[in-house]
Amino acid sequence: MPSEDMAPKSTRLSAAERRALVLRAAMRAFARDGFAGTSTDAVAREAGVSQPYVVRIFGTKLDLFLEVFTTATDGVARAFGEVLEAGPFDPESDDDWERLGAAYTQLLADRDLLLVLMHGFTASSTPEIGSRARRSMGDIYVQILRTGCTPEQARDFVAQGMLLNVMVAIGAPEHADDGPLSDLARCAFGPGLELVTAGAHAAGAQAGATHDR
Repeated sequence: MPSEDMAPKSTRLSAAERRALVLRAAMRAFARDGFAGTSTDAVAREAGVSQPYVVRIFGTKLDLFLEVFTTATDGVARAFGEVLEAGPFDPESDDDWERLGAAYTQLLADRDLLLVLMHGFTASSTPEIGSRARRSMGDIYVQILRTGCTPEQARDFVAQGMLLNVMVAIGAPEHADDGPLSDLARCAFGPGLELVTAGAHAAGAQAGATHDR
C-alpha cells in the first residue's frame, strides 16, 4: 500500500520530479477517459501516489485538467515557435508550410497529448475549460498569422490540423489499410503517417498495460 503521500516507487524523486510524474499520469488518464470520466483518484492510481497527494499538489480535478490541457496547447505553440524561429517563413512557399505541418505531425505521435486537446475542446461547456480553449486557439491563430500569411491561409492550416486530430482520435492511422478512409489518411498525413501510426500502437500498448494492472 502507498503511504499517505506517495507510493514507494516515487519516494526517491525530488518534489519537482514527483510533480512531473503526476502531471504525465494525469495526461494519460484524461486522454483515456476525458474530463468528466476521470477522478483525482484515477490520476493517483495512474501515478502510483495517494489521492490526497494529488489534491495537495494540484487542487481540484478542474485545476489539474486545466494544467494538463495548457501543457498540451503550450506544446503546440512551442513546436510552431521553433519552426518560425529557425529561419524566414514565406507564406507562399509550400515547403515552409510543410515544415510547419511536420512539426504538428510530430506532436501527433504523442496520442495522449492529442486526445487531451480533443477532450478539452469537447468539455468547453465547463466555463473555465472553454475560456482556456478559446484563448489557446486564438493564441495559436495569431502565431500562425505572424508568418505573414492571410487569414484564409491560417484558417486552412488550422482546418488541416483539426482533420488530423479527428483522424488520430478515431484511430484512422493504425487502420490506414482498412476501408475507404485509407486514401484520406495517407493524403492527410503524408510522410508522417508512419510516425503517427507508431505512436498510436505505443499508446495502445500502454493502455493495455494499464488495464492489466
